[in-house]
Amino acid sequence: MQIQKYPIKKNWSSLSKRPSLQKDNLETAVSTIIKEVQTFQNKALLKYTLEFDKVQLSDLRVSKQEIQAAEVTVSASLKNAIQIAKDNIATFHLSQKEKPQVIETTKGVKCWRKSVGIQKVGLYIPGGTAPLFSTVLMLGVPAQIAACKEIILCTPPDSSGNINPVILYTANLVGIHKIFKVGGAQAIAAMAYGTESIPKVYKIFGPGNQYVTKAKELVQQDGVAIDMPAGPSEVLVIADQTANPRFVAADLLSQAEHGSDSQVILLSDNEIILQESIKAINEQLKQLPRKEIAQAALANSRVVLLENLEQCFEFSNQYAPEHLIIASENAMEYSTLVENAGSVFLGNYSCESAGDYASGTNHTLPTNGYAQNYSGVSLDSFVKKITFQELSKEGIQNLGPSIEVMAEAEQLMAHKNAVSIRLQELKQQSNV
Repeated sequence: MQIQKYPIKKNWSSLSKRPSLQKDNLETAVSTIIKEVQTFQNKALLKYTLEFDKVQLSDLRVSKQEIQAAEVTVSASLKNAIQIAKDNIATFHLSQKEKPQVIETTKGVKCWRKSVGIQKVGLYIPGGTAPLFSTVLMLGVPAQIAACKEIILCTPPDSSGNINPVILYTANLVGIHKIFKVGGAQAIAAMAYGTESIPKVYKIFGPGNQYVTKAKELVQQDGVAIDMPAGPSEVLVIADQTANPRFVAADLLSQAEHGSDSQVILLSDNEIILQESIKAINEQLKQLPRKEIAQAALANSRVVLLENLEQCFEFSNQYAPEHLIIASENAMEYSTLVENAGSVFLGNYSCESAGDYASGTNHTLPTNGYAQNYSGVSLDSFVKKITFQELSKEGIQNLGPSIEVMAEAEQLMAHKNAVSIRLQELKQQSNV
């Protein structure tokens, strides 16, 4: 990684560009998969599982026996770690529950809002080179807290037709039992439209490769809700003179190993910190089992020396990172400068891995600059807000005349009449 020194602001946009994905024929390919699943349902899913996952399945649903067998293969230490993470995630998301507050806006007019769980949700969990059982926690726990009535989980099988046992164990732990051996764009299509085996859902959650991302985008256009636009994972680190270069390097590499299309950005106003961080990256990289993947990601990444920390935060807010680490002993003081970020990690000991696994915050976050206008997944992602209002006789008498005037001004006389007829009825009653 090379240091870009004091780039002028008009060049910041080019330094903020994410790795370009292979888009040739992507939409055509994904559209074809979606249409086949809509038309041929399970038959199409079995076909694509054979084509992409190299396994011939006879049943798409994971059996109870497979879930029970997974329980035995997961070590006690990992089970304990997963339980700690689950408890922390539940604690944080439970704090987001809202109690309805009844507000009297006018005498006799009461309004309130209630959160109701989305009835049917679909969770996509990547299998691939890094089976993300942690994402089962991040999506399954708030879905259960929100009281979603039906939770579907799709994840690709390996070449033997099996699902990673830790994914099965974690899903069972959080109460998800409808698990299907389907991956890729075909899984998104199955959850969006339903098949003989997989129920149709109302909203789809979860990360994935460019095919999964494109499929979510396309089914959203057809009226199926998704959690957010999401692409390859990313982290931006702002390091001042109090940062620990070894910690900074470890944080950058932890994100780089996600995938070759991931991106990491390091900003500082201190060149010595940048040089030492690069040195530490090169040293730590040699020890990583996924170093080839991390190296490919580093080729898409940036180290930028800026004039001061204010510029670092200005650059960061323009980039709008999925993860932002403020590597400084004064991180809390600087946190007021953050405007755009998915999740923020304050101080030298707040590694991004904590948020990925067990601190309690959700790791399903907006990427590719969408942190400018999207939030990460939260309890709110799994509910819809329904408003209520109740007008008493006194309420319609107090508010009715204003409604009549406004409705008449918009030339919506039936709207006016819905009020007038009630006011007339009340007037007649009062005259009796």
